[in-house]
Amino acid sequence: MSPLRLVGAIGMALSMLSSVSSSAYADTYQVGVAKVDITPKESIWLAGYGDRKKPSEGVDQPLFLKAMAIRAGDAKPMVLVTADLIGFSRAVTDAAAAQLQEKFDIPRENILMIATHTHTGPVIYSNLKSMFDLSEKDSQVVKAYTERLPSHVVEAASIAIHAMKPARLSFGRGKADFAVNRRVFKEGGVGFGANWTGAVDHEVPVLRVEDQDGTVRAILFGYACHCTTLTGAWNRIGGDWAGYAGEFLERAYPGSIAFFLTGCGADSDPQPRGKLEYAVQHGLEMAGAVSQTLAGPRIPIGGEFRAAFERVELPLAEAPTQAVYEKRLQDPNEFVRRHARRQLEILKRDGKLPNSYAGPVQVWQLGKDLTLVALGGEVVVDYVLRIKREFPGRNVWVTGYSNDVFAYVPSVRVLLEGGYEADYSMIYYGLPTRFSNAIEEVLVKKVRELVKRVQS
Repeated sequence: MSPLRLVGAIGMALSMLSSVSSSAYADTYQVGVAKVDITPKESIWLAGYGDRKKPSEGVDQPLFLKAMAIRAGDAKPMVLVTADLIGFSRAVTDAAAAQLQEKFDIPRENILMIATHTHTGPVIYSNLKSMFDLSEKDSQVVKAYTERLPSHVVEAASIAIHAMKPARLSFGRGKADFAVNRRVFKEGGVGFGANWTGAVDHEVPVLRVEDQDGTVRAILFGYACHCTTLTGAWNRIGGDWAGYAGEFLERAYPGSIAFFLTGCGADSDPQPRGKLEYAVQHGLEMAGAVSQTLAGPRIPIGGEFRAAFERVELPLAEAPTQAVYEKRLQDPNEFVRRHARRQLEILKRDGKLPNSYAGPVQVWQLGKDLTLVALGGEVVVDYVLRIKREFPGRNVWVTGYSNDVFAYVPSVRVLLEGGYEADYSMIYYGLPTRFSNAIEEVLVKKVRELVKRVQS
């Protein structure tokens, strides 16, 4: 049996075994969903790996931007957007949010945008500034694609808002096992690999959105794992394992739209890796885990919705001197040279380098029973594990890659250990240096503040 038929059979069988009866639902909400195709129409440079040498060479799977609008009572709708992209930049999300605020009078805290972080999607203009040195022609293709993204967000969100109709929500947890910590201790420091005993979060949170007759309309699922099944040698457009999981789920539940909310898996990779068949395999495992959760024990969501959004200044360590950057202009590594030139340009323009980055933090309280914490950047797994400990006994769902993918967000542990997530990744993202060891407490403190605000 093909993967699509297998997961379809599983989904249809499990959907008949749903463990939440109609009488258990406390409230009915207004929900609308939509998706638009954002597959590039021409060859474009793909993001995520610095070793690619040319633009994309075909399409394995279309890329989508999906929107869900949800409203409790007479309140303003809340809009969730997910997209098969390496990351939303702040410029894109600010522009899209401003248009939605103007068109629908929706407050900023009610708009949440999350990227799946596929490494076989297009480069986003201004994201990963030092990773790519594109020709003028290729840069214009990337810029034009990026400039269209806000209109895609508004298009999908508008359709979803106008499509809102009564629905019920329920939350459950599943499990998948293919995420593996990638930080391996080697001679000379921490490198990439498969650390089978390293920190990881295998939980699969799932939100089921169904019509009043029980038909599944939307599926929200999360997992703390990179979409890096396909390595830099793969130069075709696609959504990696998360894209396949969504495709399988939408086939299994006809008429539904599946949304992947990327977890804090910045230091976790799928295993095995390197082949398209592995991406399909992981997508099938995830679709199976989600299908089981959709039919298993779930908590009905009831009560009002609340939202909070702020940017918090995440402190950077002390930057190197101008002389250090000037010396790096002679470094044999082209990425180091490119990064140094950028920092010297900033110094010349501004007279100083930034000492922090304003990272977005967003919290949605969905009824009495579910708290969604959305963090910007590539967030390592320590944060989801800690935030869950911070709120014992509560259903807390933590995502990364939300609203602005500006850099890796390391924990104190990762900073002390060093390695790519702590240090070298900043070369690609264009920040002057690594984050300060104070970043974890600053970020978690802001999460506490916003959770308290929406739950008070």
